[in-house]
Amino acid sequence: MLYEKIEAMLESQFEETVANRRYLHQHPELSFQEKNTKKFIKDKLLSYGYTSIKEEVGGGGILATLDSGEPGPVLGFRADFDGLAVQEETNLSFQSTQAGVMHACGHDAHTAGLLSLAKAMMPLRKEMCGKIIFIFQHAEEEPPGGAKSIVESGLLDELDAVYGWHVQGDDPYNGKIYTHKGYAMAAADAFSIKIQGKGGHGASPHTSIDPAVIGAYLIQQLQTLVSRRKDPIDPAVLTVATFKAGEGAHNVISDQATISGTVRTLDPKVQDMMEQGIKDLTEHVCKAHQATGEVVYERGYPSVYNDPEETALVEQLFKEKFGQNMVSELPVIMGGEDFAYYLKKKSGTFFFVSGGTLEQEELFPHHHGKFSLDERSMLTGAKAFALLINHYLVTKVGESV
Repeated sequence: MLYEKIEAMLESQFEETVANRRYLHQHPELSFQEKNTKKFIKDKLLSYGYTSIKEEVGGGGILATLDSGEPGPVLGFRADFDGLAVQEETNLSFQSTQAGVMHACGHDAHTAGLLSLAKAMMPLRKEMCGKIIFIFQHAEEEPPGGAKSIVESGLLDELDAVYGWHVQGDDPYNGKIYTHKGYAMAAADAFSIKIQGKGGHGASPHTSIDPAVIGAYLIQQLQTLVSRRKDPIDPAVLTVATFKAGEGAHNVISDQATISGTVRTLDPKVQDMMEQGIKDLTEHVCKAHQATGEVVYERGYPSVYNDPEETALVEQLFKEKFGQNMVSELPVIMGGEDFAYYLKKKSGTFFFVSGGTLEQEELFPHHHGKFSLDERSMLTGAKAFALLINHYLVTKVGESV
């Protein structure tokens, strides 16, 4: 069967997959700056025999197409490849050589795993039908992200379905995958508020309009959007991350204060309510204290909505091949992910693979300087993709997992 051939290829290539991941880990590049990473990916694809390669898609992505020559579905598989502005503290033998830049979210593993699948499929292309588009995406970590512009390029319009996975570094590797039907990850928005008051001497507050006091009151009132304005069954997070008033002098009332933070929601209606609520509260609280307020609200990535049928298919295929206990449902994650743009355009699903390494004294979270992962997670992610290829793109009638 096709799947067994893909699996054998993936396992025989695992040493190379690890080497590719470790090279990428040693040479991370920030979002929209991934020049050498893109060259590495392209060179690998060329060495595997790919000729249909589109570069700088959406300003930085790489698409590699594998065409069987036979009619059939068109599937897309995506991996991201940008790093983060994090100083690595793992002391790994292959840790980052770039000061202040690190693959602290597993994108190196996603890319190495997808490269391995691309290599495995090249000699097997005549045993499938349809096409595969391997999507190597830039700038997942930095809004507006790479996914949006890749989708807007129109080069993925022929896709019938699109899939992605993310390593879970805070979950010890056990070969399992985690799924969630429907809304799985949150829309990630940012807001900033400028309160304009009237400065003065700290000994004479009655002659000023103190923006620090107004800001402190407003921060508390903003939390009522979650606790009192929103239906309790609809998830939402509002976090104030910064609050600044004054320049450090202990006896000066500043004339201005600034607040910034993030809003995370699933339902677009809740997202609309939160944005309008922040604007309304800012206006009314400031007006009540004879100040003025200005809100800048920036929409980030949309919420990730996993097609229920495609998600159920991934669950079914993985359970049938590896056991009923090898798939679990993951609770909703309030973090953001620009894979949402693909799923707004095409059906598909985004799932998670256990990937924490027990070699560490503890499992460090994503975006931490000591984040690490179990490299076997790359095999698990690639095998899950292979099961979808086997399901949709086999040429022999009746062939299945």
